Amino acid sequence: MRTDCDFMRLALLEAQKAAEAGEPPIGAVVVANGEVVAMAHNTREYTNDITGHAELIAVREAAKKRGDWRLSDCTVYVTLEPCPMCAGALLASRVARVVYGAKDPAAGAMGTVLNLPRFPLGAHPEVTVGVLEDECRTILQDFFKNCRK
Repeated sequence: MRTDCDFMRLALLEAQKAAEAGEPPIGAVVVANGEVVAMAHNTREYTNDITGHAELIAVREAAKKRGDWRLSDCTVYVTLEPCPMCAGALLASRVARVVYGAKDPAAGAMGTVLNLPRFPLGAHPEVTVGVLEDECRTILQDFFKNCRK
């Protein structure tokens, strides 16, 4: 049986793909019944699309594969706490659970800066914080250190 750490490691692999493409290294994985439904990483810079966030791409792909925008039996794993746009989409898609690694002190909308799940905006997913937090934070810090050089 796969664990939260196993799925977060998959999200970290997606984050690494983003970093290699020059994107902020954020990865997301959608899981239903212990099986991966979709995986994605940030593509905002490459596509010039503000909605090119890992969570949105992964949720969009999961809904497409399943033929239903309602993801009420799904868990979304993401390396960085979702921003308000992504948190809103996760609530609207009715995901059962959100697991994230690193908190986002600038724009985190699932407990750090805002706590959108406490508002009546759709589902009220269970939120698990800090899975592989050090690894998730380090990949972001290393990416931005290299960008500043």
